Amino acid sequence: MEVADIPGSGPAVRDSKNPAGPILTLRPATFTAFLTWTVGERSQ
Repeated sequence: MEVADIPGSGPAVRDSKNPAGPILTLRPATFTAFLTWTVGERSQ
């Protein structure tokens, strides 16, 4: 997985094994919630 900050759009995520594939763009708050959830799942 690759993550980049797209100016004016926010975080973008794509599959690093398929760089020509689709890109998922997220609102900053949504990306923050995803990271918070991921860290919470790993600590349990």
